[in-house]
Amino acid sequence: MTFGKTILCIGAGYVGGPTMAMIAAKCPHCRVTVVDINPERIAAWNSDDLPIYEPGLDELVRTTRNRNLFFSTDIERGIRENDIIFVSVNTPTKSFGLGAGMAADLQYWEKTARQILEFSKSSKIVIEKSTLPVKTALAMERILNCRDNGICFDVLSNPEFLAEGTAVRDLEHPDRILIGSRDTDSGLKARQTLVDIYANWVPRQRIITSGIWSSELSKLVSNAFLAQRISSINAISALCEKTEADVTEVSRAIGMDTRIGPKFLNASIGFGGSCFKKDILNLVYLCRYYGLEEVAHYWENVVKINDYQQERFIRNMMGAMFNTLAGKGICLWGFAFKANTGDTRESPAIFIARRLLEERAEVVISDPKALKNARSDLSGVEGRVRYVEDPVAAAEGCHAIALLTEWHLYHELDFQKIFESMAQPAFIFDGRNILDHKRCFDIGFNVYPVGKPPLRHF
Repeated sequence: MTFGKTILCIGAGYVGGPTMAMIAAKCPHCRVTVVDINPERIAAWNSDDLPIYEPGLDELVRTTRNRNLFFSTDIERGIRENDIIFVSVNTPTKSFGLGAGMAADLQYWEKTARQILEFSKSSKIVIEKSTLPVKTALAMERILNCRDNGICFDVLSNPEFLAEGTAVRDLEHPDRILIGSRDTDSGLKARQTLVDIYANWVPRQRIITSGIWSSELSKLVSNAFLAQRISSINAISALCEKTEADVTEVSRAIGMDTRIGPKFLNASIGFGGSCFKKDILNLVYLCRYYGLEEVAHYWENVVKINDYQQERFIRNMMGAMFNTLAGKGICLWGFAFKANTGDTRESPAIFIARRLLEERAEVVISDPKALKNARSDLSGVEGRVRYVEDPVAAAEGCHAIALLTEWHLYHELDFQKIFESMAQPAFIFDGRNILDHKRCFDIGFNVYPVGKPPLRHF
């Protein structure tokens, strides 16, 4: 079959795989190839057990794979044979040297740029899909266009705005598609090529274009603003607990103001995931690099409040359970950083589990999709940890349940049966405020929500 366009994505992770599957589904005239250096990951994409869990993704991949969507480890061939290349490699926070703990680690990105340069036999459009610091495209341009051999590369920025758990829906019905380019004839032509791909299913008014630096910065700022809202309501939740106000009532009242809106105002144990903390710290580093210390300090406090909220959750557990957790069974309901994903990167549950083990609690972890990752995250921790998929069985014999992920299944459990199976007095610490607290209290639980007065029997 002859295809109108040939598209390559380097990186088969949470962004690259789903994004390319959607493009393949909506653009049957395009051949889409996803490559990765990890053969096990590629094998999983070619199997019935995909490497990531995302609602709707299995069906999307099944209908496109080996039709116009292909997964391979042959990066050299992929670069050579495709004209449009998305770069979706990992850009973790740097753990060494200058900028350690804040700056983005760009070693994988630069290696990929050099591979594109080495293996390309024709001109390409190269698209930044990874989250990168502003001005990274300039470095990529310098690497790609360092040879005077007639091969040209146009670099575009096309940041992703996916939310894990709803990624397929977000891809099919995005709030916006952002494409940044250089304001040159070739840059604008390359940008239009990408606009035309997305226009196969995204309304034109939702495809916005900008300068390349604005596009790169918009991704960092978008995540920073979302995280800021979470930290803001979590800071208020601490005040609510001291004043016996109800944070749910407060967030409802302020969220009805159309200037504020209701989204991301649910008090909780804090945000997690691969993006929010990483991107904010990257933003902090950039601000300090440009001498904007006050701006850096402002955004750094968003992360500090998030850390504070998780530590406060542990301290509330300690205070409620007679100032000691040693030898007590604590069941964690949920380990993924949010519902409808198995992703545990930067999950608050990791910090909470480690702190519980430091207090010598006996920890039982239950999650419908994240137990494999939980074992990996806690592999180096000395302590007593068990992994039980069934949340009812996991709570048996425990002194407390700490609900850490807002999985819907936790609404539907037999709390009377759970209460009777636990050590008494039994506690529930609802880190997501999703349970019927009055009902749990009437059954006999001592209930501690976030940002609300506790319901206790003593």
